[in-house]
Amino acid sequence: MLYYDHGIGKVFSDYSTYFSGNIDNDAFIYLTMANRVIKECNPSAITIAEDVSGLPGLAAPFRSGGVGFDYRMSMGVADYWIKIIKERRDEDWNMGEIYNELTSKRLDEKTISYAECHDQAMVGDKTIIFRLLDAEMYTSMEREKRSITLDRGIALHKMIRLITASTAGDGYLTFMGNEFGHPEWIDFPREGNEWSYHYARRQWKLAFNKQLKYSELLAFEKELLKLLANESIYTEKPVKVFQHDERQLLAFMRGKTLYAFNFSPINSYPNLRIDLPPGTYKHILDTDMEKFGGFGRIKRGERHISLREGDANFISIYLPARCAIVLKKGR
Repeated sequence: MLYYDHGIGKVFSDYSTYFSGNIDNDAFIYLTMANRVIKECNPSAITIAEDVSGLPGLAAPFRSGGVGFDYRMSMGVADYWIKIIKERRDEDWNMGEIYNELTSKRLDEKTISYAECHDQAMVGDKTIIFRLLDAEMYTSMEREKRSITLDRGIALHKMIRLITASTAGDGYLTFMGNEFGHPEWIDFPREGNEWSYHYARRQWKLAFNKQLKYSELLAFEKELLKLLANESIYTEKPVKVFQHDERQLLAFMRGKTLYAFNFSPINSYPNLRIDLPPGTYKHILDTDMEKFGGFGRIKRGERHISLREGDANFISIYLPARCAIVLKKGR
């Protein structure tokens, strides 16, 4: 509704595409007035814009010439995850590219990131977990079962959620069902499915069945959201401290928490050196914990005391394949 051409067949690659007389002023004013009315009726209300074009000022205050949304969705993030899952081997995932895609945002507008959006969950594409597991979603989700495909999918689903949430600009959205790896999209009644209501719902019962791996994915989500709240990470910007594209390693600090990722499908790294400010870094979470469907390869609660070499301070950690760890800095 923002553009006279509705953005059809248009690539918003530079600022000239926004300010070429193509903006529908009535729509712009309508959205601005709607935001003002919402805040007058309920000052604590939050409005979030979903705009694939990235119109500047959409999440800027009215007094600054903006439309007045509090946040805007980082819509490219969910599309990016599906793109690399579909088109690339795990060995070809590039850490620099991933970090740039997840952190490239305008600094003058608040943003919300999500790993999965309605494109995967509602309109006929596959959810992230469905892309990762495919047919094994229907045959292998009992907790005692193991397979290469299953272990890969469960591990990557947790890592994707953790890195998306921990690199988000100002907030993180769990899209309905992503928190426990919902196997299918919502399919509304239509001619193509003979107007059936069968798939017009989320199968929430899967998340609470302790015999299924969905419950383990949900357990990880609960700890992830607790981490985001307890550490108030969105008051600080992420600062990259380590990257190695060939070994598929990435680490960054956000406030007092360190997030370290090993996306390699085959290589684990003992004694991995990460240069950091001096202090003691305590393990508070990792994606490989057994209660999350992992292998328990990292010692819970372990403390890493920084060492000094020349002008640098560093810690040494063990980071297994397809695993992420969160450490909190103390004194």
